[in-house]
Amino acid sequence: GSSKEIKKWCKYYNAIVYEDKLTSQFRCNGSDAYLSWVDNVLEVEDTANDELDIDYDVRIFDDPLALKKAIFEKNKIANKSRMLAGYCWKWQKNGRNRSDVHDIEIGDFSMSWNFASTKTWAIDEESINEVGCIHTSQGLEFDYVGVIIGDDLRYENGKIITDFFKRAPTDRSIRGLKGQYKNDKESALKLADEIIKNTYRTLLTRGQKGCYIYCTNKELNEYLKLKLKRGKENVRKSYQDRDWDQFHSPENLAKSIAIESGELLECFQWDNSFNKQDVCDELADVVNYCILMADKLDVDLEDIVLK
Repeated sequence: GSSKEIKKWCKYYNAIVYEDKLTSQFRCNGSDAYLSWVDNVLEVEDTANDELDIDYDVRIFDDPLALKKAIFEKNKIANKSRMLAGYCWKWQKNGRNRSDVHDIEIGDFSMSWNFASTKTWAIDEESINEVGCIHTSQGLEFDYVGVIIGDDLRYENGKIITDFFKRAPTDRSIRGLKGQYKNDKESALKLADEIIKNTYRTLLTRGQKGCYIYCTNKELNEYLKLKLKRGKENVRKSYQDRDWDQFHSPENLAKSIAIESGELLECFQWDNSFNKQDVCDELADVVNYCILMADKLDVDLEDIVLK
């Protein structure tokens, strides 16, 4: 649905319309900063900022296989992690209930869309081997999601570009757009832009604890990395501006260091093999809290290390 459609029927039935804007929501670990970051990178809202909260685990991957491996590892904890993707790959009719038919193929990576034969895809244990789309994942929440952004969203000449011609013909959300494009190009492109950006805003906010991302467009991948880096550089300033220092007692910071250290240890949980990027990300979280702890105690980290 859309606000325009709702207003139309309210007018038909002489109903009163009340409009308000949802300025905050408890998604993504309650991180308004991450939600704002998503709006910023997708260019959904000009007023959104690129500050990023360190309490939410967001990572950009250069390889879809590495993304898949990371999500599969997270899913071992409680069967609450799933792979999601933009609707850029056709849902093959003769393979909708067959795990050997892989709809999504990117180099050596290949997976099936979620099966049509189940209504409990989000909790079925074997569904970790399937990829959810916008139609099967909206309204749901997981601990972690791995999101594949397809060619319908790209970064070109310093701007986010949407391209509904790259969406799969089986995508119901763009039905009729090609006909509208022939008659009114401008309105069709505007509607397509809203649909595509809303698709990825939805997918990128399905994870309560973290979101791992891979983009088929390399320029978009690099752009997201840059925005992520800028966000992390603003962490300390963000805490100061929001007056979160009042919650940063030495005890709370020590607890946070211990919790993040546990997540670092998780990288080596099963054997001596490990993903270096995962280790670096968890180590960064530990260091961030150590910096905040040193600030709180008014000590110089270099001095106490050298002593």
